[in-house]
Amino acid sequence: MSRTRLACLLVTFAAPLLLLRPTPAAAHAVVIGSSPAAAAVLPALPGTVTIRFNSRIDHARSRLLLVPPEGEPLALALAPPGEHTVLEAAIPPSLPAPAGGWRLRWQVLAIDGHITRGDIPFRLGTP
Repeated sequence: MSRTRLACLLVTFAAPLLLLRPTPAAAHAVVIGSSPAAAAVLPALPGTVTIRFNSRIDHARSRLLLVPPEGEPLALALAPPGEHTVLEAAIPPSLPAPAGGWRLRWQVLAIDGHITRGDIPFRLGTP
């Protein structure tokens, strides 16, 4: 068998196998924990809020809003990144804190290049 024919056979049968090999999947940033936790009932607003993700996020392109029961969302200033998978922000102590349903609205850019966003609902009031 000539070398040319052997090379053609190799390309014909080996190339499709290379396409079937497993490759790592890029995943969006997913919340794996938060403080306050989703659906938590708190007696008062916490001093800080934290959201932990399953992958690295770009802090410079991330946002965190605190949405009260009524009124305008408040953009929270993100703390400098200590961990590359965590968003953390302080809540101003002078912020009025009426009872009712609150939300942490987040948006992050993950290292896979995709923007993900979501809400973490919690309540202020008597447990």
